[in-house]
Amino acid sequence: MAFEAPAPDLGKLISAWEEWERGEQTPGKVIAALKTAGLATILHQLVDSGWTPSS
Repeated sequence: MAFEAPAPDLGKLISAWEEWERGEQTPGKVIAALKTAGLATILHQLVDSGWTPSS
């Protein structure tokens, strides 16, 4: 039986980032939350779609 990761959760990503900005979480906890919420999947999708940040 193969493990299938859940879909990325933008709400959880934003929440983890905001907790970091407010100083409520340590870097390790924030990175773990970003990872489990699917940040890598979103970043890969952005690259694959040709998205580039605006200035």
